[in-house]
Amino acid sequence: MPSRIPAGRTGRPRSAAADAAILAATRQALVELGWSRLTLGDVATRAGVAKTTLYRRWAGKNELVVDAVAELFDELRLPDRGSLAADIEGVVTQFAAILARPEARSGLMAVVTEATRDEALRARIRDSIVERQKRLVMEGRARAERRGELPPPADPAEAARTIDLIFDVVAGAVVHRTLVSAEPADEEWVRGLTRILLTGLADSGRS
Repeated sequence: MPSRIPAGRTGRPRSAAADAAILAATRQALVELGWSRLTLGDVATRAGVAKTTLYRRWAGKNELVVDAVAELFDELRLPDRGSLAADIEGVVTQFAAILARPEARSGLMAVVTEATRDEALRARIRDSIVERQKRLVMEGRARAERRGELPPPADPAEAARTIDLIFDVVAGAVVHRTLVSAEPADEEWVRGLTRILLTGLADSGRS
């Protein structure tokens, strides 16, 4: 998986192995310590690198945690399950499972809170997590068009806005369900969300 190079950083070439070790150590520390007790010194020790190595790559703890959590979301896949509804249910279930992991839960909640007063951090979250995962919506739409389940978009600009909206609806619903309400995103809930996405509120009460 390609390393993410923090903006404005220059110097010696980066080591993909060191980056992978650092991000894995960050996730381990999130599980064992939580965000508040995590320090760059502890991460460096766990990764077997000098603390200065981290500072050459990341501006601080928040940026490091964003990249460590972003790798978890890069695990999301959209396997072909035969229909648009089944594809949506599959990826929503995966998304909820990732959010249930303690490193994702504590890391994401912390950096989102920190980002309320840090525009650069908000931009990093958008670039590293949000924009990267919109690929799933584009892939799902293209597959549904090939199956004949959806018509090709007549207006590319409107199609792009729709992709943004679909991502916001799905991600927002899953994050709220799992992290805010702390309720399970079980099979029934996932099926209901998918039905509303595909048919709208008017048909949501029909069996």
